[in-house]
Amino acid sequence: MYYVKAEPRKAPSMEKEKLLLHSCCGPCSTACIERLIPDYDVTVFYYNPCINDAAEYEKRKANQKKFIEAVNEGGVYEDADGCRVGFAEGAYEPEEYETLVKGLEDEPEGGARCAVCFRQRLTGAAKYAKEHGFAKFTTTLTVSPHKNYRLISEIGRECAEAFGIEYLPYDFKKKDGFRRSVELSKECGLYRQDYCGCSFSKR
Repeated sequence: MYYVKAEPRKAPSMEKEKLLLHSCCGPCSTACIERLIPDYDVTVFYYNPCINDAAEYEKRKANQKKFIEAVNEGGVYEDADGCRVGFAEGAYEPEEYETLVKGLEDEPEGGARCAVCFRQRLTGAAKYAKEHGFAKFTTTLTVSPHKNYRLISEIGRECAEAFGIEYLPYDFKKKDGFRRSVELSKECGLYRQDYCGCSFSKR
């Protein structure tokens, strides 16, 4: 697995604990970053090997970076002066995902295939976090009302333990997190996809 080199921040962050935030897209990250930056030095880790449409993958990445740039320019959150968010990208290897879910093509959304996808993405995030000096990581996946928080948290903790770091079990959908993500996405003019990511979720 390779990684794209993390892009430097425009200005140094205040002294806070470093946190890697796995993100599937810009819209999902909006409300998550808002809740995290008061307490953490956040770097977004965009990692979506489940997306087999390269154009869709790049579109989501562009909107993720667009949002981070807006945050760093100070035009999104109140009382966030001096906060800067970093960006890193995991490997885009959809063939690896296809291999992992072989035999699970007919599983319903939210079933065994999705659990495999969660584990692939959280394993990649934990590995990147360990290799790049992050003590903790978490994911935007829990902001979705369609995703199983308990399952994601269980997998996250298992991945963290495997790499000797900590998983932050944050249920971002709570306190109207999903609604807030929709609001912020509209305010920032972000593209909001209408399916999770893999070709099966388009059905």
